[in-house]
Amino acid sequence: MENKVKYALLIEYNGNGLVGWQKQEAGISVQGTLEKVANQIFNDEFLIQGSGRTDAGVHALGQVAHIYLPSNHPLTSKHPFYIISAFNSFLKDTSIRVVSAKRVRSEFDARFSAIKRYYKYRILCRAAPAGIDKGKVWHYRKKLNIKLMKEGIKYLIGKHDFTSFRTIKCQAKTPIRTLDEVNFSCEGDEIIIKIKAKSFLHNQVRIITGTIVKIGDGTWEPQKIDNILKGKDRSLAGPTAPPEGLYLEKIDYPEDLIKDDWPIIYDNKHYS
Repeated sequence: MENKVKYALLIEYNGNGLVGWQKQEAGISVQGTLEKVANQIFNDEFLIQGSGRTDAGVHALGQVAHIYLPSNHPLTSKHPFYIISAFNSFLKDTSIRVVSAKRVRSEFDARFSAIKRYYKYRILCRAAPAGIDKGKVWHYRKKLNIKLMKEGIKYLIGKHDFTSFRTIKCQAKTPIRTLDEVNFSCEGDEIIIKIKAKSFLHNQVRIITGTIVKIGDGTWEPQKIDNILKGKDRSLAGPTAPPEGLYLEKIDYPEDLIKDDWPIIYDNKHYS
């Protein structure tokens, strides 16, 4: 684009009160909010493209987006500190923040250049609901057996038809996906599930979580996962876990397009 420079933005947000990433006719979206802020800063119309859509209530620690900014503007001739500061000054009354920014080549695309996506899901397992983390975890009142959950998830690792694990509204052309890795960890009364793949179907992570929890609480045996997968029917799987426990954690890209070295930007450094 003439007189434009392309930037990648690293974005985090608390999904509570948001309709998700994508602009919609009603409600506050991340994409719509960032485009409005860009308009306020640069006095022009902008389109910002994210690495993927997150649903209403889903959080992000490492959402990545790209945007073309005017090359002749004073902000784009300075250190990225000034760009993120400008964005965040307008975002101060929202739960959205631009954490870092870097100039990238025109070939970079936040969505289509991505080679791995990382999600995590937080489950609080105790009788008492969340206080500090209210709206940031799935409160599950039963104790879960991580050993059984690990046994069940093995059936989903690799390349499969995940029809049973996507919403019936999913618009993906194919239900075939490759699940690279799933890890479980326990921190006190919280279980954290981390999932990695190149791409996911709509609600796939949340349906996998809702299903594997039924293994963990003893409702189903681990081998039932294999039957659900082979059945290719959404009604066979468990419930869709609530959005508040899900986080888009990180996106990987080819290093020749963008290096995984997002700079931590501080206020007490002098930028030229």
